[in-house]
Amino acid sequence: MNPESITAAVAGTWELGDLVVNRIGFGAMRLTANADGTPSDRDRAIAVLRRAVELGVNHIDTAAFYFSPLRSANELINRALAPYPDDLVITTKVGPGKDPSGAWLPPAGPEQLRGQVEENLRQLGRDHLDVVNLRVHGPDSIAERFGALAELRDAGLIRHLGISNVRPKHLAEALAIAPVVCVQNRYGLGASPERHEFLRACGERGIAFVPFFAIAGDGREAGASGAENDEVLAVARAHGATAAQVRLAWTLLRGPHVLAIPGTGDPDHLVANVAAGALRLSEDEIARLERGTPVTF
Repeated sequence: MNPESITAAVAGTWELGDLVVNRIGFGAMRLTANADGTPSDRDRAIAVLRRAVELGVNHIDTAAFYFSPLRSANELINRALAPYPDDLVITTKVGPGKDPSGAWLPPAGPEQLRGQVEENLRQLGRDHLDVVNLRVHGPDSIAERFGALAELRDAGLIRHLGISNVRPKHLAEALAIAPVVCVQNRYGLGASPERHEFLRACGERGIAFVPFFAIAGDGREAGASGAENDEVLAVARAHGATAAQVRLAWTLLRGPHVLAIPGTGDPDHLVANVAAGALRLSEDEIARLERGTPVTF
């Protein structure tokens, strides 16, 4: 099958509240800068976003703090895709923030979250945000901050709420305040049993699980050091696929509630990532991958 003919619909759909998305989405973080830290090419980033939509991607993950000295992910999305397709769901994150120089600020408190929501609205050119994730740092209670977002949802600025980088106790806290449509956490081959269990528990509650670092594995870019797991490479060769496609395919097999948001600024990588939704791994291959990948996070 020609990868160019495969669309994001091949992996099926899931509902974020009342919003239906294809399970293969797109993460916007890498649109703002190249791997070496140099600014990305604006026209190429815009072309990647438009091509993603052409390939059926209707779930884009972004944040106002995704910016480099010359590029803002939100503003690239606005420039490339507005007026937005009716079925496009844009998910953003609040909590972290950067000053204009790019230095990280202390995490936003409840009183600062409205400003972050309004900044996302302005940059994206929207009158409401489809899904807002509260990005969490550390084990402290999220009740006040999530409650502040729930008030903004009640005010009509946010349609649905999610949480990111969280522990199971955070999900319980959030659910006591308002519905949660997604959990966005670090996850991929090599994840610990606790991370597998949290993914499963989200599925039981009908909550989408949205992994980040699904390709990178333990948090680094897989292959960036010149090394990749031998079992991943072997399965990839058997399918005429890339290691990244195998990792994405494995992740999607964790459950129908799992949504992938691989990010890239490369049009060819975009096509390959979407095509990974058509990759079918056998039970033996899945077992081989899991046996051959050490638990690293």
